[in-house]
Parts: sequence; structure tokens; C-alpha cells
Amino acid sequence: MEINIGVILASIVNTAILYMILKHFFFDKVKAVINEREEYINKTFLEAEEATEKARTISIESEKRIEKLKRKSRKITEDEKRKAENIYKDIIDEAKKEAEIIKEKARVEIEREKKRNEYVLKERYVNLAMELSEQLIEKNIDEGKNKELIDEFISKVGD
Repeated sequence: MEINIGVILASIVNTAILYMILKHFFFDKVKAVINEREEYINKTFLEAEEATEKARTISIESEKRIEKLKRKSRKITEDEKRKAENIYKDIIDEAKKEAEIIKEKARVEIEREKKRNEYVLKERYVNLAMELSEQLIEKNIDEGKNKELIDEFISKVGD
């Protein structure tokens, strides 16, 4: 086998011509499709990164809002609890005041009843004394009998 320079040169020229034809008709189009696909992939990747970042930002904002709402909820709960405790205290204080008023009214009523009873007793004593006096005058008896009637009156009054 011999090396023929003419065949080698013809093969090189044929390969160069084939390369130019392929380059003219196919390489540019294939390269354009590859570039277009690469741009689409890059664009999709950037959009995915942006969406991920946006989701992360929204997640952080949501967590902040949730924490803020939790604090607000705790504050409202504590405020309402304090209000309820104050209302409870006011109700208890009012009930104590009413109980004191009722006690005072009862004390006044007892005092009034006591005075009325004392008046009734005094009236009875006076009536008894009047009866005794009438009996003494009617009987006009001696001093011993008089003393006996007085002692009897005193024992009745003592009861």
C-alpha cells in the first residue's frame, strides 16, 4: 500500500467542501436550536429561582404575620381576662355592699322591734300598776296586805 498524496489532498478538499456544505445548511440551524434550547433552560431556571425566592419571601412574611397575630391574640386575651377579673371584682364588691346594706337594715329593724317591745312592756307595767292601784284603792286594806300585793306585782313584772 502506498501513500498517494493526490488522494490525501482530494480527501482533505472533499472533507473541507463537505464541512462547508454541512456548516452552511445544518450546523447553523442545529447551533440555533441548541442556543434556543439553552436560553429556554436558562430562562426556566431563572424563573424557578425567582419563584423560589418569592415563595421564601412570602413564607417569611407569613411567619411574621402569624407571629404578630399570635402576639395580638395574646394581648386581646389578656386584656379580656383583666376586664373579666375587674367585672368579677366589681360584682363581688357590689354584693358585699348590698350585704352590708341588708345587715344595716336588719340591725335597724331589730332595734326598732326592740324599742317597740320595750314600749309594749312599759305599757304592760303601767297597766299592771294601774290595776294594782285600783285594787288597793278598792280594797283599802292594811299595810301588810298592801305589801303582799306590791310583792306580787313585782314578781309579775319580773316574769
